[in-house]
Amino acid sequence: MISWRSTWSIYTRELMRFLRTAFQSVLAPVLTTSLYFIVFGAAIGGRMPDLGGVDYGAFIIPGLLMLTLLGETTSNSSFGIYMPRFTGTIYELLSAPVGVAETLIGFVGAAMTKSLILATIILLTARLFVDYSIAHPFLAVFYIMLVAAAFSLFGFILGIWADNFEKLGIIPMLFLTPLTFLGGTFYSIDMLPKPWDTIALANPIVYLVSGLRWTFYGSGDVDIWISFSITLGFLAVCVGVIAYIFKTGWRLRV
Repeated sequence: MISWRSTWSIYTRELMRFLRTAFQSVLAPVLTTSLYFIVFGAAIGGRMPDLGGVDYGAFIIPGLLMLTLLGETTSNSSFGIYMPRFTGTIYELLSAPVGVAETLIGFVGAAMTKSLILATIILLTARLFVDYSIAHPFLAVFYIMLVAAAFSLFGFILGIWADNFEKLGIIPMLFLTPLTFLGGTFYSIDMLPKPWDTIALANPIVYLVSGLRWTFYGSGDVDIWISFSITLGFLAVCVGVIAYIFKTGWRLRV
């Protein structure tokens, strides 16, 4: 039986931590995204042709949204589990009658809530610069929550793996951000010459950006079901890794 009171406690604790650092967690990424809209959407976008019948300023919205969500969700989740390990309060969680399911639901639920809040603010901000419409709003919300859940778990694993603050920022800064920039955030993969268009498909972020773009405009660089399958597969792998970590106590009881 799942203890929903324990789940709610973890969920509210993580959400309050997010609200306490609202300037860093909300205002900073929104300001950065606004600068992207000003430069690429308003200044450069007016000189760019439509991509797949979509105005360039509107075309980059899903990519910028994914760029922010991946970085913020991974960083917030990794920091959320790293600090209890760093201060030693992780032992309170380990000694409490709280199972893996309650822990994951609490952390992932908070991450999805934070992602929806951040996505809503970014989309409202985008209205100030470009006009856009969402073809499949419910699918868009579902896909954002799915990506948030997957990368919240990934950040959870990263926070357990890291043994110092430097390692905590290596993956988001040196891998996630560059891969997102190269994953079709500002362009369509079809625009790349051969063989780079095929090589680009080896980048897993391409499928995430394409999947979210499909929910917005009904078209993407890859089939929507492939994007959903890859995201669900990554989510399942992360759940399996975390279940193994809690079963063995790897880096938790040292």
